[in-house]
Amino acid sequence: MTTTSGQAAPAPARLRPADLAGLAVVGLRSRRLRASLSALGIAIGVAAIVAVLGLAGSSQAGLLAEISRLGTNLLTVTNGTALTGQAAELPAAAPGMIGRLPGVTAVQYTATVGHASVYRSPLIPPIDSDGLTVTATSLGLPAAVGTSVAQGSYLNAATAREPVAVLGAEAAQLMGIDRIWPGERIDVGGMWFYLVGILSPATLAPQVDTSVLVGFPAAERYLGLDGHPAEIYVRTVNTQAATTAVDNLLAVQANPENPNEVNVSQPSDTLTAQADAAGAFDTLFLGLGAVALLVGAIGVANIMIIAVLERRQEIGLRRALGATKGQVRAQFLAEAVLLALAGGAVGDVAGAAATVVYAHAKGWAIVIPPQAWAGGLGAALVIGAVAGLLPAIRAARLPPTQALWSL
Repeated sequence: MTTTSGQAAPAPARLRPADLAGLAVVGLRSRRLRASLSALGIAIGVAAIVAVLGLAGSSQAGLLAEISRLGTNLLTVTNGTALTGQAAELPAAAPGMIGRLPGVTAVQYTATVGHASVYRSPLIPPIDSDGLTVTATSLGLPAAVGTSVAQGSYLNAATAREPVAVLGAEAAQLMGIDRIWPGERIDVGGMWFYLVGILSPATLAPQVDTSVLVGFPAAERYLGLDGHPAEIYVRTVNTQAATTAVDNLLAVQANPENPNEVNVSQPSDTLTAQADAAGAFDTLFLGLGAVALLVGAIGVANIMIIAVLERRQEIGLRRALGATKGQVRAQFLAEAVLLALAGGAVGDVAGAAATVVYAHAKGWAIVIPPQAWAGGLGAALVIGAVAGLLPAIRAARLPPTQALWSL
């Protein structure tokens, strides 16, 4: 390119990345409130995505750790349905027969006292049962189901014969009892039972949590129980092969005459299914995060279009001083990308903080997948580029003379 005097026109100065970043920062600082509000939409969307993925990963890690701690070698045997459609009954000798199986290390059992209700005192209206059940239990139940005594003590050979009870974790909460006082009593089946302990939550046997546990001899003597077990907890050697072998024989061993009336299950399978389904509702929350990102993208596009209209004089002056269309386009595109990245960074921090706080409160391992925060920043980058592209092109196409007319 040459001038009218025949001399070559100087080439336009190159816009270095550092200069481009400085221009973008200055452009955003001149309208801080609008820029902050636009970035907020992106921050909310990114935070939602990071938190959802982080909480799903932490929850799954917590469940898997719980499964590993409790073991997968617990099997349960329950009474099924007879051919007549009525509930079947496990033989009274079933626990002893199961204990003879090779690979079985512990057998404990319970039975529900269906006609007995439990209350804090006889003054409680009968309708306010809170769904609590009275359960007769053998003496080694806590260790078999993977729980422990949180307050007081458990039943022993002496107290199992007397009107003495132990509360499951949820039963204690529903009855408003958080510690064991000497001489404390509750109403069980219309008579006083003394409390001696409260159990910790039983993850593998949640039905124990809502139970008031009494000894089998006491249930037979005071509550009229017939003595047949309703649920048997079987611990095996802690190998998959041993557990599978025992599982295959349990129904026949528990009820040789009617093995089809016996239900056998593995409680850890439920936890495993929960771990696999930990992200079942993630799609909904990820969708909400995507909507927030879309709103943020619209906000970025809006603020950049307004910026082009408000800064026509600046654009015209820069073009008159030699700035190329590409440089003007790069300036406004950089502003949009910087705005979106700022929102994405804030969203990453907020989502990670929410994950850390919630996972710590639940006692889970803190897991934030790299694709969560990296994906959040990547989404913000794409949003900034897409949302700022049209305003940047519009600014680059603005003729210098038309832009300077508004001076």
